[in-house]
Order: sequence, then C-alpha cells, then structure tokens
Amino acid sequence: MSAENVYRIPPFQYIHVLDNNSNVTRLEVGPATFIRKEHETVVNGPNDMIRLPPRHYCIIKNPVITDEKGVPQKTTFGQVRNKHGDIQVRHHADYTEPFALYPGETLKGKVEKYRIIQQNQAIKLAANRDFIDDNKVPRNSGDEWLLQGPLTYQPRIEEDVVQVISAEVNKPNQAIRLRAKKNCKDANNIPRKTGEEWLIREVGSYLPQIDEEIIEHIKGTVITDRKALKLRALKTFKDVYGIERKAGEEWIIDSKITQLHIKDVHEEVVGEVKATTLNNRQYCVVLDPFDTKTRTNKWGSRQLRKGEVTFFLQPGESLEDGKVKNIEVLTEDEALLLQAIEDVTDAMSKKPRKAGEQWLILGPCEYIPPVEVRIVDRRKKIPLDENEGIYVRNKKTGEVRMETGKTYLLEAHEELWEKELPETVEFLIAQQKVGQPYVPPKFDAKGNLVYESAEVKGYKRDKTRVVTYRAPSNSAVQLYDYKAKESRVVFGPSLVLLGPDEQFTLISLSGGLPKRENVIQSLNLFLGPDFMNDVIDVETSDHARLRIQLSYNWQFRFDKTNKDDYEKIFSIKDFIGDACKSVASRVRGAVSSVTFDDFHKKRKDLIQLAVFGAKPDGSPREELIFKTNNLIITNVDVQNPEPIDPKMKESLFKSQSLNIDITTRTQEMNARHRAQRQAQESQGELEIQKYNDLSRAEEAKKELLLLKADTDAIKAKGEAVSVAKARVESELIEVEAEVKQAELKAEALKIESDAEISARKKEYDAEATHVKALNDLEITKAKEMAEIESKKFTELVSAIGKETIVSMARAGPETQAKLLKGLGLKGFLISDGKNPINLFNTANGILGGMNQSN
Repeated sequence: MSAENVYRIPPFQYIHVLDNNSNVTRLEVGPATFIRKEHETVVNGPNDMIRLPPRHYCIIKNPVITDEKGVPQKTTFGQVRNKHGDIQVRHHADYTEPFALYPGETLKGKVEKYRIIQQNQAIKLAANRDFIDDNKVPRNSGDEWLLQGPLTYQPRIEEDVVQVISAEVNKPNQAIRLRAKKNCKDANNIPRKTGEEWLIREVGSYLPQIDEEIIEHIKGTVITDRKALKLRALKTFKDVYGIERKAGEEWIIDSKITQLHIKDVHEEVVGEVKATTLNNRQYCVVLDPFDTKTRTNKWGSRQLRKGEVTFFLQPGESLEDGKVKNIEVLTEDEALLLQAIEDVTDAMSKKPRKAGEQWLILGPCEYIPPVEVRIVDRRKKIPLDENEGIYVRNKKTGEVRMETGKTYLLEAHEELWEKELPETVEFLIAQQKVGQPYVPPKFDAKGNLVYESAEVKGYKRDKTRVVTYRAPSNSAVQLYDYKAKESRVVFGPSLVLLGPDEQFTLISLSGGLPKRENVIQSLNLFLGPDFMNDVIDVETSDHARLRIQLSYNWQFRFDKTNKDDYEKIFSIKDFIGDACKSVASRVRGAVSSVTFDDFHKKRKDLIQLAVFGAKPDGSPREELIFKTNNLIITNVDVQNPEPIDPKMKESLFKSQSLNIDITTRTQEMNARHRAQRQAQESQGELEIQKYNDLSRAEEAKKELLLLKADTDAIKAKGEAVSVAKARVESELIEVEAEVKQAELKAEALKIESDAEISARKKEYDAEATHVKALNDLEITKAKEMAEIESKKFTELVSAIGKETIVSMARAGPETQAKLLKGLGLKGFLISDGKNPINLFNTANGILGGMNQSN
C-alpha cells in the first residue's frame, strides 16, 4: 500500500472524496485514517471545519437541503442535494460545534461577528424577496426599512444590509437640512412631498427616517449691532418669524429681530451688511430710501441722515457717492458754490432759490446741504502779489479779465480761465523758468532746423495763472492785444504780465555762418550795442573769387518817449538777416570794381567806404543808419579773406609763404648780427670781471690762511686738554667698574653657594624621608606576609590534621622501601641518558650516609 493513498484526517477536519465509478462526491470527517481506493480521488481537503464562536455567523453558498431533523437529503445516486444559487446564514445558536462543508457548499466571505447597533444608530435594510419579518410585518422585494438601536442584528437571507446610519448631532446655533425622497411623514408627523426640503432646528441628536436624506448642516449667523444679514426669498413662503415673503423679495435681519439667524431652505443669503455709523460731525444722503410701512423703495428719492446715528442700508438703498460725508467746515477764506436741484428756500439766507440757481455760502460756518441742494465746488480765496494774477471768466457774459495784486474769491457766476499759448512761446517761457533762456535748434538728417518744443522737465505752467515773462536788461518785448487791436512794448529789466487777450510777438532771427533764417527764436529783442558775424562771397574785377568774414558792431537808437519811434525796432521781422544782406550787397559792389592786389592791400578802407559811405573829404563815415527800424552799424572788421578757387588759393598760399620766408630770413639775419655784437661786448665785460674776481679771490685766500692757522692752534690746544681729561676720567671709570664688578661677583657667588647648600639639604632630607618610608613599608609588608604565611600554615595544618601529616611524611619512604624490597634492590639511580652523573658526589653521599649510620 502506497503512503500517497493514506490520508490521516485530524479531528475537526474533513475531506471530499470523488468516486470515479459513480461520480458521487462524499464527505469524510476526522479523526480518521482514510485509505483511498484506486477508483477514488480526494478533490478537496483536508480542510478545517468551520467554527462559529458565540455571537458569530457565516454565510454558506449552495447549502445542502436537509429534512426536519437536519439530516442532508441525497439523490438516488447517493449525492447530497444542494440549493444551487441560494445562500444560508448559519448562527452560533444552531451550530455550536464545528461543522464541515458538504460537497458543493462554499463559505462566502469569512466568519463574522454580529453587528452591534448602538444608541442613536439604525441599520437600513432592503428586502431581496417577499417574506414576513420577525414582527409579523410583510415585506415585499425592494422594500427598505430601519431597525433602530440599541440592538444586535442577526442577518437573514431575505434581507440585505444597505448601510448603518448614525444620528446627526444638531449643535446649538445649527440646523439640519433634510429632503424627502418620496411622499412621507417626518419625525413630527408632518406630511412631506417628494423633493420637499425642511430644517430640523431642535438641539440634540436626530436620526433621519428611511425616506429622508440629509443635505447639509447649516450654521447660524450671529447678528450684532454692527452686522446684519441680507436675505432673498427663492419662493413665496412664510419665514420663521411669521412674515410672508414673496419670491425675489430682499430684506434685512438685524439685532432687533434676532441675535442669531439660521438660513431657511427658501432663503438665499445675499451678503452681510455692515452698520453705517455717523458721528455728530458727519452726514449722508441715502438714495432710493426704503419705506417700512409699504415695504418698498421710494425709487428716485433722496433722504438726508445726520449723526449721531447708526443704521443698516435696506435692500435697494445706497449712499450717494458711496461714502459718508463730513460736515462742510468753512474757514473765513473759504466758500461753497451751491446749486439748487429743485425749488428750495436757503436755510442760511432764508432766500428762495429756483432750480438750477447757483450761489455762494461764505465762511466761517458749518454747512450740511439738504437733499434739494448740490455742492458744485469748494472755493478758497486766492492771495495774489503785485506780480501775480489769475484769469477770471464771467460765465454769464463770457468776458475774461485779469485780477492781480489782491486776494480774490471767485463769485458764483465766475470761473478760472485757462490761457493757451503757441507751442514755441510755451517752450521759450518754460526754458526761462528753468534757467535756460536760449536753446539753439538742432538739424535733422536733411539739414532742416528742428526746435524741440517738448515739455520741459520739472516745469508745468498753471494755465489759469497770469503768464509772466522777465524781460532782460537792455531788451524790449512786444505784446499785441487782439481785442483792442493795438500793441505795447515793455523795456527791460521788467516783468511782463500777459493780458487775457494779449500774445507775445515771436522774434525769429538769422544766425550761423553764413547767415540762415530762423536760427534764433526769442520773445525779447536785445537793443545793443552788440556785434554779429557774417561770411560772404565776393569777386574782384580780375575775377578773383574770395570768401571773407565780416564782423559788425550794431545797436538800436530811438526815443523811448516816442511810441512811433521805438515801435520801429519791431517793424522788420529779422533785422539781422536784413542788415547782413544790405551790407553784403554794398561790399560785393565795392569789391567788384577793384583788382585782387588792390583789395588785398586796401581791403579795410575799401570795405568801410563801401559800408558807411564817404564824407565830402573822402574819408569814411562813422556809422550806417537803417531808418526803417532805427538800427545803427558803427564798425566793420574784415577777417580771414581767402580765395574760393582752389588753384588761386594755392597760389596765394605760396605767395604768402614766400613773403613770410623772406621776412623770416631778414629778421633772422638781423637777429644774428645783433646776437654776435652782444656776444663780443659780453665777452669783453666777462674778461674784465674775471680779472677783478681773481684779485679779490687772492685777498680772500690770504685772509683764509690766517684764519686757518689761528683755528689749527686753538684746535690742537683743545684736543690735548680734552684727551688728557678723557684719559683720566676713563681710568677712573674703569677702576670703579672693576671694584663694582668684584663686589657683584662675590655677592653672586654667595647667593649661588647658599642656594646649592639649601637645595642639597632639601634633597638629602627628601631622600632620607623616602628611604625611611620605603623601609617602613618593607617592614610592614614582611610582618604582614609572615603573619599571612603563619596563619596559612596554621590553618593548613589544622585543616589537614596531625595524623594526616604524619601519614604523608611516612608514605614516600615506606613506598620506596616497599618498591625496592619488591625489586630486590637496595638502591637505584634514574637518568635520562643525556646528562652526565657525578658519581663522586653520589659516592660521598653514600659514604656520608654510612658514616652517619655508623
């Protein structure tokens, strides 16, 4: 029999055996020894039986069919019958002993403990088939119900556990929002429709019913004196305070109604409303105020509220300008510009005002505008110096005037007017304000003049202020009044105040070399005297083309008391360009009538005659007068004449170089002759001076030798005396030093001897003390060792005993004697064969022993 066919089944185990002949599977349980036959197969096991502890259960799939006594039913073939597709719940009460699974049965899941449903808990069950429960209540398939705790739930095959529901704790200031899943009655026996929602506000635990579901926990909002809650109705309903609310209606819940509000299911929180507080120095205007009687807003109305008061803005209400306003406090130099929105009687002056009318309220005072009045502007008196001013426009007539040199307050029908200036004038004024009276223009890529009239950094003109311009000394500024159609001229140094209808006369002058138009732009015209330069091209009668630079001295000459006379200086727009063109024309005419050599020799006289003209005696006049603008040229200077033709310029350069070379050589030869003459004269004077110096040197040498002899004698005498004194003092010092040295050596030797004696004495004392201590220790050690040995020997003798010692002493010789006697020997000697034996000593020992015995 093979060991593979033997199955030893322990207690509480089982196997399933298949009979291959009949195809029937049977159960074999332990303890047993099962011998498998050839036609049998063990298809399962050995497996442990299922044990159900107290208060436990398990679920068996495909359970066997049993009779009333619990015996499994079998088919005609001997196979147990199963409920295929069904399950069976087996409890500890029915199966206190371990049980085996029959063929076809399987354990679903694992052995589980009964579910404990605590207080404030419930288990939700669903029927999976029609049956009658333990309370005789018929249940249909799909029904759901609750079993509330505390209890121990024992599963049944007819019902499924959906979930365990715990009671929700409703804390203070909270509510539970519920929804009905179908038509039902709630915990308060109130009928509810499917989808209907409601709140549970009672504090404590709440266990939802089977047809209820919890949507959320709603926390209450604390209402304070500084905070209110703004709500909106989602549908028409009656709120918790018994007030009917219509769909879309908004309202405020403040601390006067409740200290805590929990949002209802038909309410929507729009937001929190902060309290608006006004102190005794504040007020506000409420737009569209709320009427508490009709519970509607007065749309389009305005309501004034003054402090001290605290209130909440009702739905639809808002603050004008969105803020609380302070009472308007006016000082004595301030005023308020008011405008009536509708007909009203002014509370300050008691005068009736029409709608749209404007008036001023002067300070000092406090003012709160009523709802019928609007504050247009807050005005302040403007202090003006003599050199300051403002432009004021009358809104009724449109007239603009200038106010200067006083403190001015705008009337109700007046406003500040902004004066615009041309861009170039604006730029020139800004340049003077920042300390740059003249900025030359730049040239673009095409060579055109470009004036950068951008805003100057650090300066921005107040257009309502009177435009001022500082006219420099010895200058004139022309102003034109377009309203009066007349001009005026201001001479510097002076401050120009520009009237509301006046504009500056912009002066554009030629500049550069040669002169080009509009290079210089300015608001003031300098009167001179000054100078200007120009470069012109001329041609002589022999067709030599030259370029010459002319410099003119000029000035304006006029009578400041005669307006017609001094206004002539502005009659020509560009007096520099006009004067330069006129003078250049005269110069070209004069040069064209002479040859190059004549012009080169007499150019100054020629040009002065051409410019100023000739007197009756033929000499040039002193000045050239332009009567159109009273310009006078007093002098002309010719600079840098040079040919325009390159070849002629080169020939002229060579001629000038040759003249310069000849002049240089002449001057050089004259200088050399003068230098040689001066050198010979200096040589003679030097020889005379040399002889005189030699004579004086010999006399000085003689005096020096006499002084040197006297000095050597004094020096020798002094050296002898000092050497003798030094030698005596040196010897005296050496003797004293030797004596002092001997004394110090003797003292040092004494100190050294004393120290050595003291050290040796201390060394000997220490050595003697050490030796004595060692000897004492050796003596003590010897005594203690002797005592120990004595004590040890005494204790050893006591322990062994006298008889034992005697026996030990006798044991050796007696044993040897017996051994020798047994061998028949009277003596023996043992050797290892490597070391020699001294037989003489041995013999002596033997003889000695014999003698002792004898």
